Amino acid sequence: VGEKRLSAIREFTAFGSGFRIAMRDLEIRGAGDILGSQQHGHMEAVGYDLYLKLLGEAIAEEKGEPVKAAGECLVDIQIEAHIPEDYIGNLAQRIDIYKKIAGVYTREDYMDTMDELIDRFGDPPPAVVGLLDVALIRNGAAALGIREISQRGQNLLFYLEQIDMEKTVLLVHALKGRVLLSAGNRPYLTVRAQKGQKPLDTIREVIDTMSAPSEGD
Repeated sequence: VGEKRLSAIREFTAFGSGFRIAMRDLEIRGAGDILGSQQHGHMEAVGYDLYLKLLGEAIAEEKGEPVKAAGECLVDIQIEAHIPEDYIGNLAQRIDIYKKIAGVYTREDYMDTMDELIDRFGDPPPAVVGLLDVALIRNGAAALGIREISQRGQNLLFYLEQIDMEKTVLLVHALKGRVLLSAGNRPYLTVRAQKGQKPLDTIREVIDTMSAPSEGD
């Protein structure tokens, strides 16, 4: 295994080849069950998305490029979100698509990625659509200073970097009787889903409301 890793490093020596080295390393030791519990090495310690983010930052730093500091949002809800092997069988292609999906920040990114998936692999199954949906809401939530979203039965908990009272009041008025603010060292909003409402739809409702421009904008 050590000889294979050294061989991979010799093969990829130019700047920008860090991701290919990481890919080869995954092929050597196994990628585990991505987004599942059976992970390996550094990927097990930090998770797939953060692993790619840290890798990208390290490569940018080595190339002398500016590293953008961006907040992350962890999304822990009941949804099927992964790329099945029977949809994309090739490991390298599957990891490349995971990386593309992790970079979905806007609706335009979402549609572009969806079009690429359809063109290359056919109509995506629900699990892949779920992965795209989670990426879009996660990045939208991070831009609002939301650092974690978790599901507790019919309630969604939104953990905030700091409380924006203007946006919080806007949300309370828009979602009458469904929002509770809990202050403290780690403030969070509890939002009750409407009857029959899916968690993703509740999260979209919160993000859309909090993203709306204020009267002074």
